Amino acid sequence: MSGDLHESLRDNVRILGDSLGRTIADDLGKGFVDRIETIRGLAKSGRQGDVQSSRELIEYLRKLPDRDLLPVTRAFNQFLNLANIAEQHYRARFRRVEDYKPGSQPVLSELLERARDAGHAPRKLVESLATMRVELVLTAHPTEVIRRTLIQKYDAIDECLTVIESSLDYPERASRARGRLEELISQAWHTDEIRHERPTPVDEAKWGFAVIENSLWQAVPAFHRDLDSLLLESAGERLPLDAAPIVFASWMGGDRDGNPNVTSRVTREVLLLGRWMAADLYLRDLEQLKAELSMWKCNSALRAEVGNVAEPYRELLKRLLQRVEATRDWAKAQLDGRSYEGGPIIENSDQLYAPLLTCYRSLCDVGLDTIANGALLDTLRRVAVFGVTLTKLDIRQEASRHALVMEELTQTLGLGHYRDWSEEQRQAFLLAELESRRPLIPRRWECSAETREVLDTFLVIANEQSEALGTYIISMAGQPSDVLTVALLMKEVGGVVSLPIAPLFETLDDLNRAGDVIDRLLALPGYRALAGERQEVMIGYSDSAKDAGQLAAAWAQYRAQERLVEVCRHHGVDLTLFHGRGGAVGRGGGPAYAAILSQPPGSVNGSLRVTEQGEMIRFKFGQPDIALRSMEIYACAVLEASLLPPPAPEPHWREEMDRLAGIAHRAYVGVVREDPDFVPYFRAVTPEGVLGHLPLGSRPTKRRQDGGVETLRAIPWIFAWTQIRLMLPAWLGSGEAFSARIEEEGGLEVLREMRDRWPFFGTYLDMLEMLLAKADVGIASYYEQRLVDEPALKELGAQLRQRFTRLQSVVLEILDQPQLLEQTPLIRQAIEVRNPYIDPLHGLQAELLQRNRDADGAISGELSRALMVTMAGIAAGLRNTG
Repeated sequence: MSGDLHESLRDNVRILGDSLGRTIADDLGKGFVDRIETIRGLAKSGRQGDVQSSRELIEYLRKLPDRDLLPVTRAFNQFLNLANIAEQHYRARFRRVEDYKPGSQPVLSELLERARDAGHAPRKLVESLATMRVELVLTAHPTEVIRRTLIQKYDAIDECLTVIESSLDYPERASRARGRLEELISQAWHTDEIRHERPTPVDEAKWGFAVIENSLWQAVPAFHRDLDSLLLESAGERLPLDAAPIVFASWMGGDRDGNPNVTSRVTREVLLLGRWMAADLYLRDLEQLKAELSMWKCNSALRAEVGNVAEPYRELLKRLLQRVEATRDWAKAQLDGRSYEGGPIIENSDQLYAPLLTCYRSLCDVGLDTIANGALLDTLRRVAVFGVTLTKLDIRQEASRHALVMEELTQTLGLGHYRDWSEEQRQAFLLAELESRRPLIPRRWECSAETREVLDTFLVIANEQSEALGTYIISMAGQPSDVLTVALLMKEVGGVVSLPIAPLFETLDDLNRAGDVIDRLLALPGYRALAGERQEVMIGYSDSAKDAGQLAAAWAQYRAQERLVEVCRHHGVDLTLFHGRGGAVGRGGGPAYAAILSQPPGSVNGSLRVTEQGEMIRFKFGQPDIALRSMEIYACAVLEASLLPPPAPEPHWREEMDRLAGIAHRAYVGVVREDPDFVPYFRAVTPEGVLGHLPLGSRPTKRRQDGGVETLRAIPWIFAWTQIRLMLPAWLGSGEAFSARIEEEGGLEVLREMRDRWPFFGTYLDMLEMLLAKADVGIASYYEQRLVDEPALKELGAQLRQRFTRLQSVVLEILDQPQLLEQTPLIRQAIEVRNPYIDPLHGLQAELLQRNRDADGAISGELSRALMVTMAGIAAGLRNTG
């Protein structure tokens, strides 16, 4: 490991690695550990330029007997997961959550000072934070490869490292922690790392709730305490009690886009689980408060509520405890299908918040502010953020499913074929029905099962408390009628709940038309009456990049946001942009701070929604200290983007981007869509064909099971290319664009000017640089050598690698650097440390893929499991895989 890497990180990697070695030796013998060390040594020498060692590594792996393949893959997979634990521990300890350049780690206190220097009054800072609305939307997209049972063990390992580091003066305590560490690593080694069955949507929701219980429940009040301290120091006042700058929503159990496993019944169950879990967590808080608030001094308001009792706070809390306990019992009865016969329950947040606020105000009124601002304030903050449901559940469905409902309905009513109507006809019909007082849907309509499921989902919405639900998102939206249809169905089902409706624009054409669609929508008086003064729009990163290539998609996303800001400002509507980002660069991933500050000026303006997906939820929010820092980063970024927005791009930069995006798009489409050898090459060289066997999430890998690569979801599309280290979706086309510009006079200077002065372009280059550093054309070439036979496909592979190599040299030229990641040594060193452990997994994966194909997909269960473990290990080693 590099000597520059922080000593504590290096020591913890060594401690964990040594313990794993002892565990494996106890299980399989020292001879097996020696074989692992031989493989690692050859991989390390190969990475240092020894070509002979690389050849010997491949030969060694190919000669391994079948019985050794699974334990070897498991050993390297386990080490990579332990290395991740050490790195996460390091980041939590030193507040380094995001991979970015030194000096750019945001600190809220410094930002507040900069804002004051820019002329913003202290009161403005308090108001900005109090009215800020950042919603982090937890999604179950299938890139979290690690089982929950192992995540729990890994969290316990992290706790052991903390005890060891803090016990220098207590050797007995450190010794106990080391013993526990050995035990946990042994437990992990003897636990199957691959799920035997796919998780259900309910399982995914439970995992999301577990993140709240184990991490965010502690981190949220800590985040608010830090904010209070800063504001008291800088502005002389606290954050308002009901302020919630950062809240959490979820798609787990609500995202039915292309996932037949998410039904109305599942959504109802997940909503009940949220109520049950929230009640259970608040009961713990209230029991603590009841034990601590034994004071007798109180104000007249509290005395009037509880009467002349000796311990007024305990009396009020006892009554509240009874209602919260009844709420938990009610939710459990509903989940079990039983009738509930208990007392009154908590229906909404106000019923929980009001008694706590009464206690708080009383304590302050009688001079007990120190007590009021302790555990009681923490609970008030939790209620403000989590409500009584923990998260707001979004509902997502594809536009075509709603259109099919309307088609079936218009046919039933003898009105014709909805799908044959023009957009103007659809709008006129939908607006008229929205204003009509008579019902449109027949009471006892015998419709198809597909239509019934859509209507049942709206019935769940109608029967739910509004605060339990977030936004209704329409996938593949393209016209105003897509939004009006959802509004009509919501009205027709007859509930008082009316959710915000967000069209999701996710192809290149849809992004280019997004502003005009919203302009036409907001110009409809009938819609404005429903929508009010706020419009939410979701920007799709994954599918637009898959559709058009990363560079063209990124520019289309930027321009769409600019246009949407302009349109909503014209209509006098507040815009909230919902960014559908994934973990990988090819899906809009990257450090949140840089991403937010690279958005168009005016597009943030105090509000933001963004998805947190798959394994990134664990990396950002899985531990309280890291979750605290992640929330601070989001608050910093949104505050800075709102008060100190980036400059608008210069006109000639726009011209440059138009041209670069055009060249990149043509190059990308020329390969992915027009080269007849591309799809066969993709299927031959990547593990795409077996990805469906890796039980990552509840969603199928394809939107339609009868289609080809074009129906493949963006996640497995990215995941497959990442497994062979070519990372093609995130860079293809960029090399041609940059090369063409650099070859022209003054081109390099303009690109460097854009890099230095335009956050959007600078951040794009930074993400591209990180991705190029993680890619490895040598490994991709080996997959091709082992798995591809046809000369035409090999020729295409050689061309793709040449494109990659050219892009790498061009990026270094633009950055004016001799090597990649020169400004981010922590990322570079982390990659270098992991490579000797990832490389053998690549070699083994290619070998197992070939054996699987030779056996027509019928390799033994143990070899099939080994193949799955290589995927999990590579994903763990590269982290942001999807």
